[in-house]
This record gives sequence, structure tokens and C-alpha cells, in this order.
Amino acid sequence: MLLFHSGLVEIRNPDIYRGRKNADFGQGFYLTTDSAFARRWTRSSKDTVPVINTYQLNTESLEIHRFSRDTEWFTYIFNNRRGRPDSISADVIIGPIANDTIFDTLGILTSGLLSDEQALRLLMVGPVYTQVVIKTPRARNQLEWIESRQLTPETGAEEAFRAEQTAYLNDLGKALQD
Repeated sequence: MLLFHSGLVEIRNPDIYRGRKNADFGQGFYLTTDSAFARRWTRSSKDTVPVINTYQLNTESLEIHRFSRDTEWFTYIFNNRRGRPDSISADVIIGPIANDTIFDTLGILTSGLLSDEQALRLLMVGPVYTQVVIKTPRARNQLEWIESRQLTPETGAEEAFRAEQTAYLNDLGKALQD
């Protein structure tokens, strides 16, 4: 499986314990199968140039849990966000990224002001992007770094991301009114 991680540094040896335990799919190293999404997700810094790290994951003998945008996915995400113990013991978790982590929703979906049913309905709004999370040392040992490429500013990339975010926020606003 070919995977991509965007950031500001080359990461040859990712640390699966560095990320937050209350991230959507729990602690692990987060990647995507979509290189175009990884490019859009990067942001330049004043003093650094963003990079895309490319990896190859040998999935042989790994336990992989796959989620769809459904109630099981929602329950897993919200249990992790609420700091509950991780309920899945897979080496790798693959599933949709919750759009409220991509686009600025001011914390509405995870604030506790909405019922679980309302939050799930709102998490269904917008495009579907896939994330792959390396959760165990066994999976980390089967992840091979291929290359790191510095990104040059793409004409219109920032504008395209802002347009996608605006469309998402408009759709979210409509769904909130329903």
C-alpha cells in the first residue's frame, strides 16, 4: 500500500507514540492513500518548505480494521476524542477522516452541545478522504520510507483548499438548519 504524509520535515522513522491519544483513530502515525489530498493539507511556514513523505506498507500478516462513514466509525471516533480506552486492537486502521478535523468548525461537533445523533448526521457532510493509521510496532516495522519531496507552491492550491472549505462550511450550515 502506497501512503503519504505531509508536513514540514522529512520523517524516515515515524514515531507511532508521538500523536495524541484522543485523535480520531487514537494514537498512531497518520497517513493517507491520496497524494493530492496530502498536498492540499500541507501549509507553508515562514521559514520552512513543506514536504510529502512517501511510504510503502507491506500489509501481509497485519490485522487491518476498515471503517466506513457509519455508526461504528462515529462511535470509535467519539470514544477516542472523549479519552476512552482504544476499543480496537488492529495493527492498522483505515477509514474516513472526520471533516471537522480538516475544516474549521469551531468545535461544534465535539463540544457536547449536540446529541450523538446530530453529531453523526453532521459528520456525514462533505467530501470523504481516507486516513491510514499505523497503530502498532509490528505495523511500523512493515512501513518503509520511500522518499521525501519538497513541495513548490502550486498555483491555486491555497485557493482550491479555501474554496473546498467554504463549500463544506456552507453545507454544514445548511445541515445545522435542518
